[in-house]
Amino acid sequence: MSDAGKANDLLAQIPKGENKGLPPVHLWNPDFCGDIDMRIARDGTWYYLGTPIGRKPMVKLFSTIIRRDGDDYFLITPVEKVGIRVDDAPFVAVTLQVEGKGEAQVLRFTSNVDEEILAGDEHPIRVTLDSVTEEPAPYLRVRSNLDALIHRNVFYQMVELAVPRELDGESWLGVWSSGTFFPIGPLPA
Repeated sequence: MSDAGKANDLLAQIPKGENKGLPPVHLWNPDFCGDIDMRIARDGTWYYLGTPIGRKPMVKLFSTIIRRDGDDYFLITPVEKVGIRVDDAPFVAVTLQVEGKGEAQVLRFTSNVDEEILAGDEHPIRVTLDSVTEEPAPYLRVRSNLDALIHRNVFYQMVELAVPRELDGESWLGVWSSGTFFPIGPLPA
């Protein structure tokens, strides 16, 4: 079957619901049907056969059936599992709303597929550093083991909210959300 046929089959197999939440992809274990030419770029753009998918409702629908097993990403339905490529993270946190202050502060992110995520114990923030450039790459856990890369502008907003705190004898800058402190960078000694 062609890649175009596989993509259309996937769309047809996604269970229909009336905003009842996300499909239970963690419970589905269909046979692997191969890889399709679908890629999620680092900026959150979805590509199919090398062309950006311009229909946001289609991207949002596909985003509900993505699953990560190990280092590999798949689109999963109850009867099919196809591999896709993800350049960095399958989502991008594109906006940030701040509620409250200090330890009572809550950070509410919105992803490129309009999913709202409250940073906290279930949705932690982490920052990694590129081993060569030492450029920070901030992430937010969206669900299960799927992350959103936090857009640069949103990260700058977080840096403006950052406060110092001692962690394991070291000074860090970080942000509070939902009663949890998330370090975003060490302070110079």
